[in-house]
Amino acid sequence: MQLGMVGLGRMGSNMVRRLMKAGHECVVYDRLPGPGKELETEGAIAADSLESFISKLAKPRRVWVMVPAGAPTEETIMALANFMEPGDVIIDGGNSYFKDDVRRAEELKRKRINFVDAGTSGGVWGLERGYCLMVGGDRDVVRGLYPILKALAPGVGNIERTPGREKIDSTAEEGFLHCGPVGSGHFVKMVHNGIEYGLMQAYAEGFEIFRNANSDLVPDHHQYDLNIADIAEVWRRGSVVGSWLLDLTASALAGDPNLENYSGYVEDSGEGRWTVQAAIEQAVPCEVLSAALYTRFRSRQQSPFSDKLLSAMRHSFGGHIELKPTGAKK
Repeated sequence: MQLGMVGLGRMGSNMVRRLMKAGHECVVYDRLPGPGKELETEGAIAADSLESFISKLAKPRRVWVMVPAGAPTEETIMALANFMEPGDVIIDGGNSYFKDDVRRAEELKRKRINFVDAGTSGGVWGLERGYCLMVGGDRDVVRGLYPILKALAPGVGNIERTPGREKIDSTAEEGFLHCGPVGSGHFVKMVHNGIEYGLMQAYAEGFEIFRNANSDLVPDHHQYDLNIADIAEVWRRGSVVGSWLLDLTASALAGDPNLENYSGYVEDSGEGRWTVQAAIEQAVPCEVLSAALYTRFRSRQQSPFSDKLLSAMRHSFGGHIELKPTGAKK
């Protein structure tokens, strides 16, 4: 099958490589010429403009957009729509907000252009491991994309089958799923990323406790000098808290036990905020996920004004003099 790919960052380029490896033809475009030229040497058909890109695609065209969420995605999809025709398909594989998907689908529907949203998980490891895909859109349109989705997804692999799924007819075991109508794919991916925030924060807090187990704040007979990298490794072997995130944690600690190459400044890409917003709209409590999101905000502050105000209030009502922290490892 032929697919057009717009956006040739690390994920977009590797998705093209995975598709070509599976025998699919890829037409590619990026606003920077370098990535397209590189993929052209590997077998892709590169274009130097969106108009040229569209002209190289056979009808009905299928175009996968892999650019940053927000304005870049909006501009790219609307620009593509100016060149595309009824029956063509635009797939947004980025981290877009699901409500934007619904709006865009309605706008494209007027031109009879089909819109599909594909939540894509796998990051820089996707070329080798495959991409977990959560897809929203018209059932028949999505089914028409199954050869592409199947090639990008990890496949059944060597993961043990979940007991009881033997008679369930679903592509979930292959690593891709049609979640429902437009927006549902990115909705599922949004909550996926919110959960990811919580899992990452749980590991981070647990290992912080290990790191400070020999703090001067702890009595001598309760202090432990622990090998954190080894703890991460042993947990990978049969522990109930094992996961791919733990695998990556163990790898990072093995190469840099004190994490000296990391600043501790943690960004959030949007999905965590949207997950909390969705929980508020549904009146669903999500204490862990919201706390993990707020911790990321806090990581980007240096001596925030709120902390200084707390110190000022304690001094004002009780004469407390705040001392510099001691005992905890830096």
